This record gives sequence, structure tokens and C-alpha cells, in this order.
Amino acid sequence: MKTNPNKLWIPVFALGWLFDFLFWEKTPGLNFAIFATACLVVTFYLLLSDGLRPDRASLILLPLFGFFAAVTFIRAEPMTAFLAHAFTLLVMALLAVTYLGGRWYLYTISDYVSKALNLFGSTLVRPITYLTEVRKAQSEAGIQPSKRSIWPVVRGIVIALPVIAIFASLLASADVIFGQRLQDLIDWFNIDDLPQLIFRLVYIVVIGYALAGVILHAASESKDARLANEDKPFIPPFLGYVESTIVLGSVVILFGAFVMVQFQYFFGGQTNIHIDGYTYAEYARRGFGELVTVAFFALLMLLTLTAVTRRETETQRRIYSGLGVALVALLLVMLVSAFKRLGLYEAVYGFSRLRTYTHVFLIWIGLLLVVTIVLEILRRERQFMFAALVVSLGFAATLPILNVDSFIVKQNIRREINAQSADRVDLDAQYFLDLSDDAVPALVAAYRTPSVPDSVHEKLGAALACVNHERRQDQKKLTWQSFQFARFNADQALALIQKEIKGYKVTDTDYPATVTTPSGGEFSCSSYYYD
Repeated sequence: MKTNPNKLWIPVFALGWLFDFLFWEKTPGLNFAIFATACLVVTFYLLLSDGLRPDRASLILLPLFGFFAAVTFIRAEPMTAFLAHAFTLLVMALLAVTYLGGRWYLYTISDYVSKALNLFGSTLVRPITYLTEVRKAQSEAGIQPSKRSIWPVVRGIVIALPVIAIFASLLASADVIFGQRLQDLIDWFNIDDLPQLIFRLVYIVVIGYALAGVILHAASESKDARLANEDKPFIPPFLGYVESTIVLGSVVILFGAFVMVQFQYFFGGQTNIHIDGYTYAEYARRGFGELVTVAFFALLMLLTLTAVTRRETETQRRIYSGLGVALVALLLVMLVSAFKRLGLYEAVYGFSRLRTYTHVFLIWIGLLLVVTIVLEILRRERQFMFAALVVSLGFAATLPILNVDSFIVKQNIRREINAQSADRVDLDAQYFLDLSDDAVPALVAAYRTPSVPDSVHEKLGAALACVNHERRQDQKKLTWQSFQFARFNADQALALIQKEIKGYKVTDTDYPATVTTPSGGEFSCSSYYYD
């Protein structure tokens, strides 16, 4: 790449064309994983061919990339898919900024901000400065640039096309005859939609340009020679020990008093639900959001105080660490309380996506608090961002492994079958209609289970009849670029019960469609669920 610019430009513009081929008028599916993998392969090829070998620590990121890229076409649940796409891009960005250095596990928040800004700047500027560097390298190597290079012509055409298109459209609007002649010219070239083709060409060039900037950044700016706060703190400690201990101590006393007073309500379970007239919902939901908010801001306060507090003697360090550990321990108790409240709510009202996300999140944030205590004791506060990154990756990886929508179906059906409480809410089978294709195999499996009670069996059949009807209405043919295992598995599962669900009559004369069950009941194909 140092003396031969074509070695860089041809692959990156080919990737730009690949993006257009995979995504233009295509729904997301296999295409994202293919494009992301192609970008990674091309990047490694270009860097390795220039003798730039990645640090071993950077290679640890490759399995994470493979996992999240695969999830993008395996799961369809919205949050799972969003996090899979986001973390695939995050891992690729980490590889770009730490390719040669491999010290990503030591990054602090300052490093993440500065690295992100530098990478963004490289996508804008590096391809331009690269051309100057190539000319200089060619001059030093005694290589005369070819006077017949095609690239100035290509660049001129790329710049001229959108300019000509804008002026031509304006002139065509100004004169009917000119507009007709222009249309005849377009028809003569057999170009159906010239503006669309120009737009696609422009974004292909933009994508190729940006990818070139990322690759050049990895080649020259990813050494991690110096990290933020490594030699000296970005913001030197300025707050006195006395002030910080007063703040920490006051919060610890407040949290301790709160835990002591509310201990009966924290862990009393269902025996305390009707104290002071609480209902299930009021008990389970009351204070849940506040407890999680308190935990978040208290942890943020502790991290901020740790960064700006002067601790000049060993005794001061020990007392401060003791207060920090006590604070985090009390936060853990509060999170356990929030977790139990959420469990009670789920036992009565069933699982939903939001409750499932929160359930998983509380487990991982609890692990982060435990790690925070350990880091405080070991005085390895710099490792907190690495711990937070691991927790974030763990949360994002747990959702596809759990299979959120399938989990909701299984848990709610099991709860309906096993629930003994008279206060429980009946199975909301209409909520299943809001779930993704991930839920369909679980619904079919439950429908085909002989031990399922008739009332539940009929609700499942009605829900599946709605799902089957909606899929028949949407006959849009998907290309291989949009392939998704979730959709494929759902189609395979529905094919198994086509005969059984014929007994459920679907009426779609009005919106929403309704299903008449074999027993004569009616089921609406529209969800009225609110979390």
C-alpha cells in the first residue's frame, strides 16, 4: 500500500460495490454478516501483505466478532438483533484502533472517547493524506508515477456525475423540450433510473473511502503506545480525603438505614404483598425503577470520587476503600431486592420482553458490582472499563443464547399450567403475536404437546392461526441476501401443523382479523398488550 495505491483503492471500492449488491432493496439477514466478514478479511489481507501483524491480544476479539456476526442472521428478536449488529461493529472498531497495540483491555473511558474520535477523523482525512504519502514514498523509492493513470479520470467522473445530474434535472424542469430530449437520451442508453444509479455510485464511493480511512488508521494509528491516564491522570486528583469520606460515609449511612428499615419488605415475599393495601403489581413495581436508578448513580458517584480524591497515606486509602466496598455491598442488597420484586411481578403477570431484558440485566449489573468490590480491594480501578466491557458483552451474548422470544413463550405457558394463585393473570396468548419468528418453533412445540390443557391448547392454536394467516398475506419473495435462520425455522415449524390449524377459521373482512376456534370462541389477531 505504501507505493501502490491501487492495492488499497481497488479492494475498498469493491467492498463498496459488495455493500450495494448485498443491501440495495434487501431486508437485513445474512447480508450483514457477509459484508462485515468481507471487510475484516480484506483489512487483514492488506495489513498482513504490508508486513503489519496484529498483536495477539487483538486476535482475542475475532471469536467475539464471529459470534455476534452469526447472531445477526440466526435470531430475529429486535433487541437481540440490534445488540448483535452493534457489538459486531464495536468489535470491528476495537480491532481497527488496537490492531498493532492490542491493549484494548486497558482502555479507560478517556481512551474510548479519544480512540473513537481519532478513528472518525481518520475516515475523513487519512485517504487524502495517504495520496500525499504515496507520492513521497514513490519519490524516495525512485518510482515515477505513471502519467497515464486512470484514477484522475475516475475521480473526475465521480465528482462530475452528481453535479451534472443536479443541473440537468433543473434545466429539464426549466424547458420541456430539453427535458424530453434528455429523457430520450436516457431511454437510448436504456437507463431506467439514472438518479438512482448515480446515488448508488456515490454511496459506493463514500463507503469505499471510509473503509480506506479505517484500514489506514489500523496500519498507522493502532499501536497503543500511550494510553490515557497511564503516565499521569487526565484530571489530577483535586478533592480532599476528608470531603470524599464525608460524602461516601453519608451515602453509606443513608443506604444502610434504608436497607434496615425496608429489610422486611425486601425479602418478605408474598407474605408482605398486602401490607398497607399493596396489590401484586404495586408491590412488585413500586420502587423498582428507583432502586435501579439509585444503584446506577451511586456507582457513577463512587467511580467519580475515586478518580478525583487525594489519598496520601495508607490509612486514608484503607478507610476510603472500606467505605467504597460498603457502598457497593449495600447496592448489591438493593439490586437483590429489585430482582425479587421483578420475580414476583413475573410470577403473576408473566414474562415480557422488557421484563426479560431487565431480568438478565440485573444479573450482569450485580456481577459488575462484585467485580467493582474486588478491583477496589486490589486497587486496580483502571480495570473497571474492561470489566464494564465484559459485562456488556456478556449481556449482549446472553440474549441470543437465551433466545428471548422462545423463552417468553415457554415460561408463560409453564406458568399458565402450573400457577396455583387465584391472583394470577390468565395466559395472554395475544402477546405472542407481537413476538418474532424466534417464538414460532416454541409455540408449535407447545401446541403439539399432548399434556397441554385444552384451554391453553386452543389459545395456542388460535395464535398460530393468526401467525400463519399473516405470513400468507405477506408473500414478499426474499432473496438469499436476506436469509435468516429464525424465519427458516419458523416456516419449517408451521409446515408441521398446517392440517391441525385448518380447524381455526380466520375472518379478515375487517381489521384486525379474527379467529374462530373449534369450540366457537373468538380470538383477535391484534395484540392489546402494554408492558
